[in-house]
Amino acid sequence: MDPEKQRAIARKGGESVPHEKRSFSQNPGLAAEAGRKGGQSVNPNKRSFSRNHTLASEAGRKGGHASHGGPKKAIID
Repeated sequence: MDPEKQRAIARKGGESVPHEKRSFSQNPGLAAEAGRKGGQSVNPNKRSFSRNHTLASEAGRKGGHASHGGPKKAIID
């Protein structure tokens, strides 16, 4: 599969599932717990920010600027 087609499929995410049926919509406590867990299952010495402090500081500077809240781009097939 070519990379652009793969990205187009990934962008669709959970669109086929109605918002009210998504598990985090049903249970905000579950979402909060998952957020607190973060990457706890990964060995702390193997986390990318533990290995690369420059990467961590760059991510901190970006904050939420590159998050999903920006304008949507039209998908042209």
